[in-house]
Amino acid sequence: MTATDGPAPTFYEQVGGHETFERLVRRFYEGVAADPVLTPMYPEDDMEGAIWRLTAFLEQYWGGPGTYSEQRGHPRLRMRHNPFHINPDARDRWLGHMRAAVQSLALPPLLEATLWDYLERAAFAMVNTFEETP
Repeated sequence: MTATDGPAPTFYEQVGGHETFERLVRRFYEGVAADPVLTPMYPEDDMEGAIWRLTAFLEQYWGGPGTYSEQRGHPRLRMRHNPFHINPDARDRWLGHMRAAVQSLALPPLLEATLWDYLERAAFAMVNTFEETP
């Protein structure tokens, strides 16, 4: 790197910034909206709010604006998801919809793998029960 080079681009910048994360999340929620196990976990009257929250969280995590924390505080993912019945079936359904959304972005393989690795680890960390869906 020379003195005229700026800092290396963040992952957020490398994948295309806000537009990419919004496309990802909107595509993901298209799948969720048709999923009988996941749909009840999302407020029907606040789907745009859910879209904003996930988009802002992912943007911040990957080096974009800190809007999520500015407006909502620390992410506390486990705490925020604890009221929901997240068993392996729900996790796998979530991952299925997210996988389709990630693939729809047609990112370069290394960027796709980096994003997917995080999403998969996060989904496994959110499991809070092994009971069947009520």
